Amino acid sequence: MQIRVRLVGAFRVGRFTEQTQDYPCGSSVKDVVARLQLPEQILGIALINDTHATFTDLLHDGDKLTLLPILEGG
Repeated sequence: MQIRVRLVGAFRVGRFTEQTQDYPCGSSVKDVVARLQLPEQILGIALINDTHATFTDLLHDGDKLTLLPILEGG
C-alpha cells in the first residue's frame, strides 16, 4: 500500500520533507517510524489524514502520515 509521509522540523534533517512510499498492509505508525529510523523519544505528534493518531494506529492505502517532533520553546 502507498502512504504519503510528511516529516516536520528536525525529522527532515538528512531525510525528506514529503514522500510517497510503499508499506506492507497492516503497517502502523510505529512501523513507519522504525523504518525511517526516527528517534521515538522525540516523536511529539502523529497525524493520519490530519487527525491525531497513536503509535499503534494502522495505516491504509492512500493515507497521509505527518510526523512532528516534540516542540521546545514558548
